[in-house]
Amino acid sequence: MTAYELFYWPGIQGRGEFVRLALEEAGADYVDVARTPGGMREMMKLLRPEGGLRLAPFAPPFLRSGELVIAQTANILAWLAPRHGLVPRDEASRVAALQIELTVADAVQEAHETHHPIDVALYYEDQKREAVKRAAGFTRGRIPKFLGWLEGAIASSGGPWLLGADFSYADLSAFQLVEGLSYAFPIAMKRVTRSIPRLRDLRSRVAERPRIAAYLASDRRVPFNEDGIFRHYPALERAASAKKAKARKGR
Repeated sequence: MTAYELFYWPGIQGRGEFVRLALEEAGADYVDVARTPGGMREMMKLLRPEGGLRLAPFAPPFLRSGELVIAQTANILAWLAPRHGLVPRDEASRVAALQIELTVADAVQEAHETHHPIDVALYYEDQKREAVKRAAGFTRGRIPKFLGWLEGAIASSGGPWLLGADFSYADLSAFQLVEGLSYAFPIAMKRVTRSIPRLRDLRSRVAERPRIAAYLASDRRVPFNEDGIFRHYPALERAASAKKAKARKGR
C-alpha cells in the first residue's frame, strides 16, 4: 500500500515541492496523485465541501495518509517530520523548525505577489506595471531581509544547519527558497549572495544529500517554469532593477 498520497497541481513545483522534498529525503513511499490518470478529478472532488472529508482543504497541497488528510504546507511538514526523523524530538527544536518554515512561507507568498500584485485571478500581463513596483521592492528590501534572517539563524545555531548540528525539514525548505529565488531573480540573488555564505553552504549541503541529489536528477523534479510560484520574467527583473537604480539616484 502507498503510505502517502500527495495532492498538488501537476506541471509545477509550487508549494507542493516543499512537501515533495521532505518525502524524498525521508525515502517515503508516496504518489503524486494529480500526475496520475484521473488524479486531477480526484483532487478537485476532495476540495469541494461535499467531497466527503470532515474538513475540505482550502487549496493544494494536501496529504492523505489513510483516513487522515492534512492541508497547508507548514502543517503537513510539521506532521511528517517527527515521523521520519526530519526534526529533533525535543519541543524547542520542533517549535523552531516550524517558526522557520512559516517564515519561509511568508517569503514564498511575497515572491508570488511580485507577478500577481493585484489579483491572483488576473494574468501577469494584466498587472505588469504594478508587478514592476512590487518586484523592485521585493528584490531591494525583502530578499536580503528574508535571506539575511536565515543566515543569522544558521550563525546563532552554531551551524551547519538551521537547528545547529541537526538536519531538519527547515533546511530543505530554505534550500528550495534559495533555488526558487535564484531562478526568478538571478540579478538580485547575485548581489545578495556574498552576504549569505552560511546559507550558500547549506544549499550545497542539501543538494548533495544522496536522496535529494537523486531526486533533483530525476524526472520527478519538475523544472521551474512560468506557471509556478517562482517565475523568471527577464523584462520584469530588468525593469525592477532600473526602478531601484532610479530610486537610489533620487535619494
